[in-house]
Amino acid sequence: MVTHTTATREEWLAARLELLDAEKELTRQSDELAERRQALPWVRVGKEYRFETDAGSASLTDLFQGRSQLLIYHFMFGPDYTAGCPSCSMIADGFNGFATHLANHDVMLMAVSRASLAKLQAYKKRMGWMFPWASSFGGDFNFDFSVGLTEQQQREGTVEYNYRREPPMNTEGAPAGRHARECGVDSITYLRERPGMSTFVMEDGVVYHTYSTYARGLDGLWGAYQWLDRAPRGRNETGMWWRRHDEYDKR
Repeated sequence: MVTHTTATREEWLAARLELLDAEKELTRQSDELAERRQALPWVRVGKEYRFETDAGSASLTDLFQGRSQLLIYHFMFGPDYTAGCPSCSMIADGFNGFATHLANHDVMLMAVSRASLAKLQAYKKRMGWMFPWASSFGGDFNFDFSVGLTEQQQREGTVEYNYRREPPMNTEGAPAGRHARECGVDSITYLRERPGMSTFVMEDGVVYHTYSTYARGLDGLWGAYQWLDRAPRGRNETGMWWRRHDEYDKR
């Protein structure tokens, strides 16, 4: 039974044109926000970070792979995880297609996680992904960019994420949520990793940090949600309905 409003084609067209005006205004606002992102001041990266990649040990400069711009997706995959975060995995499912286009437009897309390179390589093979993925295990990179936390920070309430201070967490006996269980860890361990993305630029051999965003700031990177927002029933969700793409037939 149809429960939604129905109309004639003429009535639909009038409503659609009214919506079009709002969509165009949103597009203009989005363009303005993009310009403001690009106008942010650059901060020189003075620390020497090291990563493990398929090609061996690498510096932050090496991750550019000859491009002048670097986009890093902070993928939630901690050292104790047995698999990558399902939400990050849903986002990363879209990387394969456009990473090649970005690489040929002077922009390198790279995922970085704290898990060991061997874990990342195995999971990447399982997911059928081709984009580059580096391990920052043992270094400060994730901590410095607010996507890696310590148990002490959680306990003392000194966690800074999404430009806000978080209250202390109860680190004793916290039950594991669904995503934590799917990553093979308890909730506290799961939450020591956070999602985000950071951008860098290299000019005259110097690397600068230009932008980072977290939490709902990543919405635009969820390709599936951009499609759902245009579907008749929208996101139509009451909780975390998604799974890793190879797990839907296991429900």
